[in-house]
Amino acid sequence: MHQPRRRDRRLARRVPSEPVQRRAFRLPAVGADVVLVGYFSAKQKDFESVMASAAAELAARGARVVAQTVQRRGVSDGGVQKMGLPYSSRTLLTYGKVREVAQACNQANADAVIFVASLTERQQRTLTDMLGRPAVSLSDIVAAD
Repeated sequence: MHQPRRRDRRLARRVPSEPVQRRAFRLPAVGADVVLVGYFSAKQKDFESVMASAAAELAARGARVVAQTVQRRGVSDGGVQKMGLPYSSRTLLTYGKVREVAQACNQANADAVIFVASLTERQQRTLTDMLGRPAVSLSDIVAAD
């Protein structure tokens, strides 16, 4: 004899009633201390000039870049095949690099972490939680002004 069907006890997924709009991030105030993070493939040889121009863009908006960190992809033999992909879909970076960025933020008492690469909403949420301060992409800051 078969048993009666039980009700599924898993929580139903919450569906937002209206789409969540992404808020534009603005630098907190003139003189905000930020950590600049770049993610580049090994094919991109001019990453230093990209980081310098991003730092100049932030300085023009009133921020002070107190630390810079670069994650390169495809430098080793194993990474060459995967150069177009991020190291992690959740954080874009390796977890060791995320810990390094968090340590730099704590040492410099930074107000925010700015990524040169674009971040998805999930990556922003995850990195903000992991780093303990806002993590946004440079393109979001430029778009907010």
